[in-house]
Amino acid sequence: MAELATIARPYAEALFAAVKSDLEGASRWVEELAAIAANAQLQQFAGNPRATEAQVFDLIAGVAKTPLSDAAKNFLRTVIGNGRLSALPEIAAQFRVLKNAQGGMSDAEVYSAFPIEGAALEGVKATLEKRFARKLNVKVALDPELIGGIRVVVGDEVLDTSVKARLEQMKVALTA
Repeated sequence: MAELATIARPYAEALFAAVKSDLEGASRWVEELAAIAANAQLQQFAGNPRATEAQVFDLIAGVAKTPLSDAAKNFLRTVIGNGRLSALPEIAAQFRVLKNAQGGMSDAEVYSAFPIEGAALEGVKATLEKRFARKLNVKVALDPELIGGIRVVVGDEVLDTSVKARLEQMKVALTA
């Protein structure tokens, strides 16, 4: 959704500029707040005209597992005060992109039909870092429909070496 991305960008950039000294700490709490804000029941409560900003803030702060720093509290109050709670997951995603760009890293989503762990995951990560020419934060998700192989998404780049993709390529070649 382009509108949500447009709304979230200034918040992510301002947050990034404000917490440059502690990007890792800020990344942890902004991800946690984004996960909380993504809850449909919380969105419904926050959208209720009878719910005050203080009640919404207290609810979110109470649900958060880690104690919120002053910067986190100020940021959360600003987001709630401006009616942008629904944009918080997108703000967190854009903040993560800014943080990764500063560190020369990218997020990589690896889809596999089978679990990848330990040494195998490290080998896949090393190969992907060479292929994409940057450091990667690799996250593995299971997708049994792939049959075998992996599908990797890094930003807007996709590397699909799955059996499903190869079968689709053969199908296209045979029917052409």
